[in-house]
Amino acid sequence: MDTQNITQSFNADSGKTSQLNSGTILVDRYMIQEVIGVGGMGAVYRARDLHFPNVVKLVAVKEMINQARDSLVRQTIVQNFEREAHILVSLSHPSIPKIFDFFTHDTRSYLVLEFVNGKDLEAYLRDTQDFISEDQAVSWAIELCDVLMYLHNHKPEAIIFRDMKPSNIMVNQDNHIILVDFGIAKLFKEGQKGTMIGTEGYSPPEQYRGEATQRADIYSLGATIHHLLTRRDPRLEAPFTFLERPIRKINPAVSVELETVVNTALQYNPTDRYPNAESMKDALIMAAKRTGVLSRISVAAIAPSAETTVKPLWTFNCEDEIRGSPALDNNVIYIGSYDNNLYAINATNGEFVWKYPTDGGVVNRPVIFEGSVYFGSEDNRLYCVSSRSGKLNWTYQTEGPIRCSPRIAEGHVFFGSDDNHLYAVNLISGRMTWKTETSGPVRSSPFVTSDYIYFGTEYGEVLCVDFRGQVKWRFMTKRGVTSSPLVEQGVIFFASLDGTFYAMDAKSGWSLWRFRMGKGSISSPSKFTNYVYVGSADGNIYCLDANTAKEVWHYKTDHQVSGSPVVYKDSVFCGSADGNLYCLDFRTGRLKWKFATGGPITGTPVINNDIIYIGSHDRILYALLT
Repeated sequence: MDTQNITQSFNADSGKTSQLNSGTILVDRYMIQEVIGVGGMGAVYRARDLHFPNVVKLVAVKEMINQARDSLVRQTIVQNFEREAHILVSLSHPSIPKIFDFFTHDTRSYLVLEFVNGKDLEAYLRDTQDFISEDQAVSWAIELCDVLMYLHNHKPEAIIFRDMKPSNIMVNQDNHIILVDFGIAKLFKEGQKGTMIGTEGYSPPEQYRGEATQRADIYSLGATIHHLLTRRDPRLEAPFTFLERPIRKINPAVSVELETVVNTALQYNPTDRYPNAESMKDALIMAAKRTGVLSRISVAAIAPSAETTVKPLWTFNCEDEIRGSPALDNNVIYIGSYDNNLYAINATNGEFVWKYPTDGGVVNRPVIFEGSVYFGSEDNRLYCVSSRSGKLNWTYQTEGPIRCSPRIAEGHVFFGSDDNHLYAVNLISGRMTWKTETSGPVRSSPFVTSDYIYFGTEYGEVLCVDFRGQVKWRFMTKRGVTSSPLVEQGVIFFASLDGTFYAMDAKSGWSLWRFRMGKGSISSPSKFTNYVYVGSADGNIYCLDANTAKEVWHYKTDHQVSGSPVVYKDSVFCGSADGNLYCLDFRTGRLKWKFATGGPITGTPVINNDIIYIGSHDRILYALLT
């Protein structure tokens, strides 16, 4: 991608300042990717922070273009923009974006903010035809009350937002609200009057007189909810006429209880409204209890279009199915395909870097170590190629397809083959140091600790060997073990095609507990806190207590789950053969969203800096914003 220095350019015909082009780099740090919003004073861009070259860190860059001719006016505009920066830097709340940077260049000033992957409620209304459900409106309203409570109780001085409206409320991937644009927010001092400012239709009467208290934000919140429930834009109506447009007359599906709460917030006289955001939140909760809404929004995934809110950052097409899992290193994604190639893809933009051809399908996850990529192929070879150029360093030939993912430790690469052996090959020379014979093909990726190597076989064995290849113990299940074991705190976890999930003492091989699934599993487990997660051919993603084997929850997909769950932040991500990538709450198993691909997902995602990379049998590698 070509880059350029930031310059001020003007459209000769219109006299308007142009938007920044994709590839523009600001202050040698922020590379503009695309425009994600346009306002009266400038644009908002998605950009990449180049100070983190090995990861893709996305930020939002808010631009303010100052074209005022009068120097005092220009100074005032810059001061107001700086005020937004100063307010934001003092705030810490999950519904308020974090600020990372602030700078001015010529006539443009910039705020660099946390990137919110989602869309604002104005766009939400524009993109839908139906009324927003009461469940959804109440859920968002309660969250907005929470963030107003935080602002109004801010120390040392309360903050009045003064511009609550749909376009200033983002909905993120998890269907939670983020309040944006603090451009006219104000530190509140009792009795102080300010400039008449706000948005017509949403602002209360007293704000037109330069008076803005906490109750002004209550009014604006009521106006916003009224707009959501009726789809009637208050900017197109006479001011202060909400009560002349009763909600239930326009949308009979709304309960009397919720209409009463909104009407109270919209009272003309400030003293007739709720005294504070906490009181309004209590009223919303009480109304939701009476109507039954509260029980639904507290346990259900209430995003009305969870499948459509997730959009790829980019996609890359291979020539055949992607059955394996991607790996990420130094801002490059490595992925194998059944077209016999290993691909290297730019993690930022999805552009092709190089590919290395083999004579068989590549179905395992490559491993990257000290400038080299190691991966196996169904042509019976393990390959070591340069991660920079894709040129071959060496290969090692076995007597069977290599379908498991290699692991690296102690100067060796460890991997299994369908020729019934586990191999240890020297990283530098590519020569075998030892191999351990087993009773069946080794498709289970080995797990390497400081002392031992653990892996399973298609014969049903689970073996523990030392770094000389000597077997320390062997455990037999009733069917094959394709699942790659996980070892944590002296316990080895793995699944078997016999329909059982096992937990065993890693040192002795003695069984600790077993959990019976509906069908067999080739999914590799993951663990987070005291939970262990695994998929099964019965279509379920399971969460189990790692100490007791007690099922915490399970989530049913529409087909078998062959890939492995990945825990990132507060979510579990896992693909299914039904073609969907699922995002579930890691504590409850509640669906947050799912993304549909055009084919089964049998690989495991890799996630970095809020971007999830996953391949599908539809031949496409996806980069999704989590």
